[in-house]
Amino acid sequence: MEEAITWLREKGISKAAKKQTRIAAEGLAKAKVEGNKAVIVEVNSETDFVAKNPEFTGLVDLIATAILSSNVKTVEEVMKLEVEGNTIENIIIDKTATIGEKLSFRRFELVEKEDNQVFGTYSHMGGKIVTLAVLEGTDEEVAKDVAMHVAAMAPVCATRSDVPADMVDHESKVIKEQVMNEGKPADIAEKMVTGRLNKFYKEICLEEQEFIKDSSVNVGTFVKNNGGSIVSMIRYAVGEGIEKKEENFADEVMSQINNTK
Repeated sequence: MEEAITWLREKGISKAAKKQTRIAAEGLAKAKVEGNKAVIVEVNSETDFVAKNPEFTGLVDLIATAILSSNVKTVEEVMKLEVEGNTIENIIIDKTATIGEKLSFRRFELVEKEDNQVFGTYSHMGGKIVTLAVLEGTDEEVAKDVAMHVAAMAPVCATRSDVPADMVDHESKVIKEQVMNEGKPADIAEKMVTGRLNKFYKEICLEEQEFIKDSSVNVGTFVKNNGGSIVSMIRYAVGEGIEKKEENFADEVMSQINNTK
């Protein structure tokens, strides 16, 4: 029996290794909350068909649950976590052999909140876009509304203070170049730079974006009107930043059929 298990393991590792050069840009993101801890994860597959497979969705949930029960900080640490005597890494290898596609655990964020804070989560298109918001001093319904807004409007940061300095410097240089090319006087140009930079913040900062459910207020004001403040937000869009392989629908179906042979 032990030899048979070893043989199956080696076969699974071999199959997984052969698939490593493939592009896995589909899959699922998932947010899971347990008490004062929440996790958001992304696990990738090669096709959307597999992303809907119960074997795959179960794997995503298993990984999220394992992370919630730990204090891991890196993907490498997650891969070493054990679930019922098997590591996450080996479980993914086994699922790759079973399902017949490259599967990869891409990223996660583990968040802890204070007792006076609340989590808000939202999943769009069955896990293609998933968000996690942390608010203070308000309730979960408000937090969920904010999480929904994050999914729809894709803010880069929660507040101005969260915007990386290099991003602000780059945008300032671009704006100054634009204003100089317009030939405006120095005093007018400076005001235009300030005005356009403020517009830039309103586009990328959650707190300053027009609230999707009420455009008469920004998100920060909506939260404040409900007694709270924004602490943080995370938005995962499956496959973002991964170069995807172009395939038509028929080719994808045939690929699935061939993988099952």
